[in-house]
Amino acid sequence: MSLLALALVTMVVLTVGYLAYGKFIARQFRLDDSVTTPSVARADGVDFVPTRPFYLLGQHFSAIAAAGPIVGPIVACQQFGWLPCVLWILLGVVFIGAVHDFSALVASVRHGAHSIAEIARVNISPKAWAALVAFIWLALLYVIVAFTDVTVATFTNNDPELAALSGTAFNKGGAVAAASVMYLVLATVMGVVQRFFRWPMWLLTIVFVPATLGVVWLGTKVSTVLVLDTRVWYWIVLGYCLAASMFPLWLLQQSRGYLGGFVLYLAIGIGAVGLLFGGYTVQQPMVADGVGFDGLFRFFAGGEETPGMTTILFPFLFVTIACGACSGFHGLVCGGTTSKQIEKESHCRPVAFGAMLLEGFVAIIALSTVMILTKSQTVGPEGRPLPPGTIYGDGIARFMTILLGPDSLLFAKTFGAMAVATFVFDTLDVATRLGRYLLQELFGARGRLGGLLAALATVGVPLLILLTSERGSYVAYWTLFGTSNQLLAALTLLGISVWLKKNGKRCWYTAIPMVFVMAITVTALVVQITHGARALRAEAIDWTPVVNGLVGLILLALAVFFVIQAAGALRRQSGKAVGA
Repeated sequence: MSLLALALVTMVVLTVGYLAYGKFIARQFRLDDSVTTPSVARADGVDFVPTRPFYLLGQHFSAIAAAGPIVGPIVACQQFGWLPCVLWILLGVVFIGAVHDFSALVASVRHGAHSIAEIARVNISPKAWAALVAFIWLALLYVIVAFTDVTVATFTNNDPELAALSGTAFNKGGAVAAASVMYLVLATVMGVVQRFFRWPMWLLTIVFVPATLGVVWLGTKVSTVLVLDTRVWYWIVLGYCLAASMFPLWLLQQSRGYLGGFVLYLAIGIGAVGLLFGGYTVQQPMVADGVGFDGLFRFFAGGEETPGMTTILFPFLFVTIACGACSGFHGLVCGGTTSKQIEKESHCRPVAFGAMLLEGFVAIIALSTVMILTKSQTVGPEGRPLPPGTIYGDGIARFMTILLGPDSLLFAKTFGAMAVATFVFDTLDVATRLGRYLLQELFGARGRLGGLLAALATVGVPLLILLTSERGSYVAYWTLFGTSNQLLAALTLLGISVWLKKNGKRCWYTAIPMVFVMAITVTALVVQITHGARALRAEAIDWTPVVNGLVGLILLALAVFFVIQAAGALRRQSGKAVGA
């Protein structure tokens, strides 16, 4: 199979998905632009800011498109082969992921731009709200741990061969770090200019978007300035997240999201060029050796032939790909920041449904960067697998040189690695902000001091985990991250289904995906809990699976409690819920 065929199939599926199924789902919610949205009714210039859909799409897309659609497909392809990955990404993103995101955004807008947890409080019970807040906060901690480590890996990953090629003291990780820091400063300047000087959007675009590419080039010229130790970067990145989560939206998040959206659009465009015109052929197997449907049974049977946990096709293909097909984190973004900026209800479809389909395309591009490599090309000099971020960044660089020529390799590799950092960085401070919102909701801690304490708690736990773990710890936590993330999507769909049912509306288009994702993620949690229990009984205890198993047990208990509360709400249904 050629990448050209894969690209054509992908574009057809996603286009038809948006125009046909997206339109069908939008009709079910009866969007009404005459309704005053929360961003208009409560406009304060800080959290509630009516925003044009194209501007908001870039911000929303950069917030949701993090490490998941890059790391997940690459790892899954190496474990299971490319065909199962393609099928799950394309079908999952249209019928589950995009429906989840769109439904979560509409539900939040119609509930005063409150979080998914608050919607559960209104439509299910206060106990369900508390359980979901606890679940979400734990899930966010895993998001922050995994994505911080991915970001720092791009800042500390040098490429000696590239340095030799450049003929200078070039440090690839230092170049990416410098470019990323300058990118954040540039976004802040743009936010100030837009706020106080009122430049029109077209002028901001033609000035600051090229400047974003300029900082990538400048990063290659100062690549040795920010060469720092991994743990120092942990402090810096999480310190930034703490500060950014307290800033007003106009100062950094909106402008950074807009610029980040263009970086991501450019990465998608470059990926599309590679798919369509690169002439690459697939080197990875369609289905990996040893992959079958009996792995789950053999795992629970135990014994000497017990398969590795993450080699089991069902359920770990789905949770490994994670955000590339479906992500509960997206519902948090929808209910945490995006719903506070929706100007008209009709904007929900392009912003939420459209952005999720774009993320599916990102996942296919990431998948293609490993599909064109032989097995030996995915292994580093020490015999260990190359980090997924490196595979993706180098793949984007290969595609980019098709346009710019082979002499552009230095710039192309810096841009490819910065694209990874941009995908991830833009999500980290959003995750911290959402964690702050949730803890403030849970404890009723209003005001700046309450927000600061909530933000400190949200970044403090991940910092402790990262400082006491070996480099690359995201690999150990990735499976539970993917599981909790998709189980959160199932719980969100359950809450929305209850809301729709209580309003006398059809809900099969949210209920069926909910049941499917619930079955996948609960099975994955049970496997990880079992794996943790076995590790605890071993002579030499590996504490990572034990901790993951313990957290998995807590997440499972919270999820079961939420389901019981939802069932009770349906039994005692009386009248309509708010937001009809």
